[in-house]
Amino acid sequence: MRNGQLKPGYNVNVATSEEFIIGNYISADRNDVHTLIPFTEYLKQYEIKQICADSGYESEENYCYFEELKDIALFVKPSNHEQRKTKKYRTDISRRENMAYNAETDTYTCANGKAITFDGIKKTTSQNGFKMETSVYSCKDCAGCPMKEKCIRACGSKKPLEDRNKVIYVSKRFARQRDAMEEQINTNEGKLIRVNRSIQAEGVFAMVKEDMGFRRFLLRSTVKVEVEWTLLSLAYNMLKLHHKNQNGRLGTGLVVPKGFPAGL
Repeated sequence: MRNGQLKPGYNVNVATSEEFIIGNYISADRNDVHTLIPFTEYLKQYEIKQICADSGYESEENYCYFEELKDIALFVKPSNHEQRKTKKYRTDISRRENMAYNAETDTYTCANGKAITFDGIKKTTSQNGFKMETSVYSCKDCAGCPMKEKCIRACGSKKPLEDRNKVIYVSKRFARQRDAMEEQINTNEGKLIRVNRSIQAEGVFAMVKEDMGFRRFLLRSTVKVEVEWTLLSLAYNMLKLHHKNQNGRLGTGLVVPKGFPAGL
């Protein structure tokens, strides 16, 4: 699954299988997070078993939705996937992930050995009515800390740094879901599916924009844009069918790069 921005500002979401476009979802919403669930509802008619999407589709709400869908597996790259590989991320003392956590006392310990204790729950609701709970933790002893400048980030607060204390906001459910997804996408199956998503879904927009020269919708309104993109998808699929037939690749599914275990 992949999204692309085409003038005059429509968010085009495309689902592919075996290099063919099997579904489209057009939206005026620039945020991919809000398009994954309705698009998946549309794709259910094909009895799909897996959906692979890029990091723009990751959210707690989407994770919970797929946890209820026992017959469809989600593979989505967490938005901090690339970040957490870097030395800068792993050595950043301001990050919750780099602090020691005690599950029994429900406290974090900062780099200076101070306890960051639980204060309460902050409840929010998404625009779709999805309810989320965020745990709030704070340190009561940040005065005079030599690591304060590195530990407390500048976040637009007008309060002087010396008067501020460390505060952490964490959705425990989202953190659990993200860690589980990180493990899932790093399995051999997850790596293979993500490689093919890059080839197939990214390839659609590369071919449409560069080879077919389509960069702007000629019509207005979501309904008319859907018709225009559907016709373009039909043309794309016919070209893809011709190319695969010419190259003897009909019936091929996933591309297995060299070095992957046999049987995938």
